[in-house]
Amino acid sequence: MPDQDVRLQRLQQWLEPQLQALFATKGWGTVPDAALQPASSDASFRRYFRWEAAGRSLIVMDAPPPQENCQPFVEVANLLARANLNVPHIHAANLEEGFLLLSDLGRQTYLEVIDSDNADSLFDPAIDALLAYQQLPMDAGLPHYDDALLRRELQLFPDWYVARELGLALDAKQQEAWQRICTLLIDSALAQPKVLVHRDYMPRNLMLSAPNPGVLDFQDAVYGPVTYDITSLFKDAFLSWPEARVQGWLEAYWHKARAAGIAVPDELQEFLRASDLMGVQRHLKVIGIFARICHRDGKPRYLADVPRFFAYIDAVLERRPELAELGELIAQLKGAAEAAR
Repeated sequence: MPDQDVRLQRLQQWLEPQLQALFATKGWGTVPDAALQPASSDASFRRYFRWEAAGRSLIVMDAPPPQENCQPFVEVANLLARANLNVPHIHAANLEEGFLLLSDLGRQTYLEVIDSDNADSLFDPAIDALLAYQQLPMDAGLPHYDDALLRRELQLFPDWYVARELGLALDAKQQEAWQRICTLLIDSALAQPKVLVHRDYMPRNLMLSAPNPGVLDFQDAVYGPVTYDITSLFKDAFLSWPEARVQGWLEAYWHKARAAGIAVPDELQEFLRASDLMGVQRHLKVIGIFARICHRDGKPRYLADVPRFFAYIDAVLERRPELAELGELIAQLKGAAEAAR
């Protein structure tokens, strides 16, 4: 029997007494019979199942150690709940095995329902939720985005996309250019005020829920640049918006953040530049991650979204001449990859 099936058996054995205890505590009566149904999966090793019966619905997370660690999920869920965010309530946890029993925030992600007509009505509460957790005191002992972490993220681009996906190596001159590019992006990120950063705040991780949004996939939260999450929200891995509309949403966030006392740059143009450079750092990282997911984890479908991130970068390159060296490097790599075909 495959390991995955053995693990599912163990999950079900753990779940049965947890359900009995939960039903008894809540006064819900006898636990009805129900089979676990796949709820979703993601780019990690985590799996999610839905338990549903008699009008009640719960989510069961399977996060196999040592690849995954549930402890940060539990800690950050409790932290975000302090800001009154709609995050899963943890009914039961076995951190050693990597099993969690959670409340169900709904069946539809923002990604599944958002379009040009309803985007404003969905992004407004998403921005409000973001502002709420950005106002939390930075007292939870989370890691910080520092030079080392930002640099490790950027290095995913040459290590996995350039080397593994394109089959190329940066020459000495390109390496020097790459280091200058990294320093520019990192310096910009570290110069920004720090807040709690979700790190993957995008429509795929927001649920259509009551209240909106339900927030998921926050276990990698850190303290870091104030523009990180708001930029991620509109420059997403799976859908793109017209540049003018993104600029309008960013400006609306900037006004709201200033009114809420969040330390954003005093000048809008300074904020927009910081957002652009923060976005480029993230786009390069994600391109590297998608190549790694393909070549290390055997999930090639994510590579289909790599052109979207290059398009985001191209849009920034057009208005940020300080990134001209990055434009030259990308053009060289694309030319070399085409020549090698």
